[in-house]
Amino acid sequence: MLLLVKYITMKKQIPENTINRLSAYYRMLIYLAQRGTQVISSKSLANILGMKDSQVRKDLSYFGRFGVRGEGYKVALLSQKILHILGLEKGRRVCIIGMGNLGSALAAYKGFSDFGFDIRAVFDSNPVKIGKNIRGYHCYPAAEIKNVVKKERIELAILTVPLEQAQAVANLAVEAGIKAILNFAPVRLNVPRNIRVDNVDLAMELKKLSYFAGK
Repeated sequence: MLLLVKYITMKKQIPENTINRLSAYYRMLIYLAQRGTQVISSKSLANILGMKDSQVRKDLSYFGRFGVRGEGYKVALLSQKILHILGLEKGRRVCIIGMGNLGSALAAYKGFSDFGFDIRAVFDSNPVKIGKNIRGYHCYPAAEIKNVVKKERIELAILTVPLEQAQAVANLAVEAGIKAILNFAPVRLNVPRNIRVDNVDLAMELKKLSYFAGK
């Protein structure tokens, strides 16, 4: 879900793969903290994640110096620093547009709150679902996207709508002030250059897995 975040400094753009790895570091640091680990070296962290320790040090060096030579990183402190880098220390307000099977499943996922994502609203265009409580959330009509997004100060949107509705829904979201979109619809969205869109095609990923599974 952290593909929604893009960190840019005044001097240079941080490689996107580094941002992806920061998410993995954060998830592992939280896991380690829950199990009582207080300090970890870059080598140990890299080994757990199946990568090189030089990559861990390089990724973190873009944002400052967080460890102590010969000692390693304080797990609690580094996790908080990464949370700040990803812009999640105060949480991010999210909406889900499209409450079919996938949208409902995402709404039920408890992991979002663990990583600072706060689902503030869900939307659908089906009259049967509008006004109902779905996975603990009041379902608003898609026509109310602009009003609700502005009222709730929502920044990120997850689109799980049919292909033919995706662009119109994205337009409403952008007009309402959405800054980034995670798009599950199998179509490329036409949005302003300052709006971040990440596309997730589950069928394509399964096709890729099918190839590697062999005949």
